[in-house]
Amino acid sequence: MSKIMYKETRFKPESLALIEKVNHIIADFHQKGYELTLRQVYYQLVASDVIENKERSYKNLGTLISNARLSGLIDWYAIVDRTRFLRGRNYDHSPDDSVNALSNSYKTNPWVGQPNHVEVWVEKDALVDIVGQIANKMDVRFFSCRGYVSQSAMWQAAQRLSNAYKMGKDVTILHLGDHDPSGQDMSRDIEDRLNTFEVYPDVKRIALNMDQIELYNPPPNPTKLTDSRAGEYIKQFGYESWELDALQPEVIDALIRSHVEPLIDTGLMEEVKAECAKDKALLETVAENWGSIVEEYGEER
Repeated sequence: MSKIMYKETRFKPESLALIEKVNHIIADFHQKGYELTLRQVYYQLVASDVIENKERSYKNLGTLISNARLSGLIDWYAIVDRTRFLRGRNYDHSPDDSVNALSNSYKTNPWVGQPNHVEVWVEKDALVDIVGQIANKMDVRFFSCRGYVSQSAMWQAAQRLSNAYKMGKDVTILHLGDHDPSGQDMSRDIEDRLNTFEVYPDVKRIALNMDQIELYNPPPNPTKLTDSRAGEYIKQFGYESWELDALQPEVIDALIRSHVEPLIDTGLMEEVKAECAKDKALLETVAENWGSIVEEYGEER
C-alpha cells in the first residue's frame, strides 16, 4: 500500500470525516481481496446514506478523493482505473526466468471434455476485476462488453462459440448488466446478434434483475429519458433504474457461482486437473535442475 503526499491541502472537518469513511470502505474491500473503482466507492457511500445519489455528489467525491490522494490521505493503489493502462510485450530476462515462469504458471484447460461451454459477459469494464476473480477461480472465461458489443467482437465471439458447438458442447452465456433501458436491452442484443451469425447459445441474464433489486435494495437512479429505449422501460419498471456496481462483490460472486456449478461435471474436471498437476510437477523438476541441465547440454553446443 502507498500513501504519498505530493501536495498539502487543508480539508474541512466534514471532508476529513468523508475521507475516513472512504478509507474504511477501501480497507473492507481490500481485506476481501477486491480492488475498487471510484464508482464502487460512490455506491458504497450512497448505500450507507453518507452522500446523496446525485451526479453532483459523484463529481464532488471524485474531486475529494483526488485531492486526498495528492495529500497522502488515500492510498494510490486503492482505487483503480481499468480503462487506461500501458500495453506492450512482456520480455523474459533469461532462460532461467522463462523456465521458472512456465513451471509456476502452467495450467491446462480443466473444461476439456466437459459437456458445457460457459462464458461470463459483463456490461462494463469497471466490474471486470470482481467478475474476473470468481470466474478465474472456476476457470470460466469472462468478457467485458463495454456496453453494446462491437460488431467485430461479436463476430469473433460467434466463431469461438461455433467451435464449442463443433466439439459437441452446449453453450451458455451468463450476462450481467445494469437495470436501465439500455442495460436491459443488451441481453436481448447479445442473443439476437449471435443468432445472426448462426450461433444459438443459451443467454441467461443473471443480474441485475428486479428480484435482486427487491432483495438487496441498491440505491436507485432516475431513468435517463434521453435513452431511446426509455419509453418501453418506463412502462414496465417506472422511472427508476439501478446500476450493477451497487451490488456487493460477494453477491456477484455467489450469483456467478450458483449458475456455473450446475454446468460442471465435477468428477471429470478433477481428473483433468490431476493430470495437469502431474505435468506441472515435471516442469517444476526441470526448473529446479535447470542449472545442471544447462551445464550438461551447454557443453555440446
